[in-house]
Amino acid sequence: MGRKYFGTDGVRGTVGEAPITPDFVMRLGYAAGTTLAAREHLPAGEHPAVLIGKDTRISGYMLEAALEAGFAAAGVDVMLTGPLPTPAIAYLTRALRLQAGVVISASHNPYPDNGIKFFSAGGAKLPDGVEADIESRLEQPMGCAAPARLGKARRVDDAAGRYIEFCKSTFPNEFDLRGMKIAVDCAHGAAYHIAPKVLHELGAEVHSIGAEPNGININDQVGATAPQALQKTVVAQGADLGIALDGDGDRVMMVDAGGRLYDGDQLLYVIARSRLANGGLAGVVGTLMTNLGLEHALARLGLPVVRARVGDRYVLETLLERGWKLGGENSGHIICLDRHSTGDGIVSALQVLAALRLQSCTLEAACADLALYPQTLVNVRLPSGFDWQRRPEIESARLAAEKALGDAGRVLLRASGTEPLLRVMVEGREAQQVAELAEDIAHAVQRAAA
Repeated sequence: MGRKYFGTDGVRGTVGEAPITPDFVMRLGYAAGTTLAAREHLPAGEHPAVLIGKDTRISGYMLEAALEAGFAAAGVDVMLTGPLPTPAIAYLTRALRLQAGVVISASHNPYPDNGIKFFSAGGAKLPDGVEADIESRLEQPMGCAAPARLGKARRVDDAAGRYIEFCKSTFPNEFDLRGMKIAVDCAHGAAYHIAPKVLHELGAEVHSIGAEPNGININDQVGATAPQALQKTVVAQGADLGIALDGDGDRVMMVDAGGRLYDGDQLLYVIARSRLANGGLAGVVGTLMTNLGLEHALARLGLPVVRARVGDRYVLETLLERGWKLGGENSGHIICLDRHSTGDGIVSALQVLAALRLQSCTLEAACADLALYPQTLVNVRLPSGFDWQRRPEIESARLAAEKALGDAGRVLLRASGTEPLLRVMVEGREAQQVAELAEDIAHAVQRAAA
């Protein structure tokens, strides 16, 4: 289904450029509000209500006000949380029995970008069909409800505390984190006032970095997409473990005591192995980017792996279709449906910590039976309107790489859903060959796009 504004994770772009402008975001709020109002069957006189949260970008103030105006014009009440992780909005939307949740964030992108993403009443990403309905309403003129039907707005003063207690509730009651020294990198993002408190209240000695947002430093050389700062901190502080979140708190990477980085595939393996040993697990959902090494390691445990399209929303859809509980991406989006309705960096980290406590082992030991294949990802920027799928020279480079790898590797070309990029991924047994083949394809794309 073609969509004009919505990508794989809501509407996103550079602030001040279409579509992330105040007037568009106000119209988006109105379109979403009228869509919700049309779908809801509330008692007479009762308004639909939505929850709006945001990360720490300076543009969040402006976009929050625009969204609030659009929803109010549609006759929808608004509840505001201020800076709060994306999964917190999913949880609170469900807990407060609201009609939808909205997050103002561009996740791991730098501060000039921002975006809008929606959650359903059940705390899951909106289905494609609902997003299509919102887009169709965006093509219509913006109206305004009758004065007596306009929406109201108020702050939710205890939102952070509610979410902290929820996160703690996902960690087993019989365990705590006493005796552990944990470094946590909050990416100067939405979890800066949440993650350290969760870990501290579970008993850990916590050392925080990336916890001083100023509106423009989100994801700047910190967080899950720049874990080097955490790796250095873990070693310098003599920490037992490090946790790196991204700007909106829905993805996680971890670091062991030696400074070694563990990605989403490795963390997914630790959780799956623990779940299998304690209560069973039917299978795991990955994506087209999931490492072959994880698939093979889980197969040795008797666990099937099903690959969904890239994007945590598609992992969730596949989990629901199969009735499974665990899935994720190597980027650090991990979904534990027995704990939360969406991917949550803090909750996922706690599931890894619980597995380590349960097995009385280190992160390194928990991953000892998992050998990831070398994987190279090259991002190639594409000019507007460039149709890479119709270029024979790109297809020729892909086929040549697949022939060189044989049955011992994979090639994947896919367009980013959030940026004008073509992602070139090559995976195989030999790191040097993988890197060379990825560069060959990337160069072919660059020549074709020149």
